Amino acid sequence: MKICLRYLGAPGYQQGIGQELDVSQATVSRTVDIVVNSIVAQSNEWIKFPTTNHELMEAKWIW
Repeated sequence: MKICLRYLGAPGYQQGIGQELDVSQATVSRTVDIVVNSIVAQSNEWIKFPTTNHELMEAKWIW
């Protein structure tokens, strides 16, 4: 998770991030792929868009 968060937080060259975290570029690539795909697979559970006018008005107040 740390590898993925580091990559998503400040994208750069995977090799450089790997050196910073003492892992190979391939490990960075695989880790990001696995974590992002897991998040996407759960996105329907975690991400909900407003479906009514009331929900839409409430959503406008979320910062």
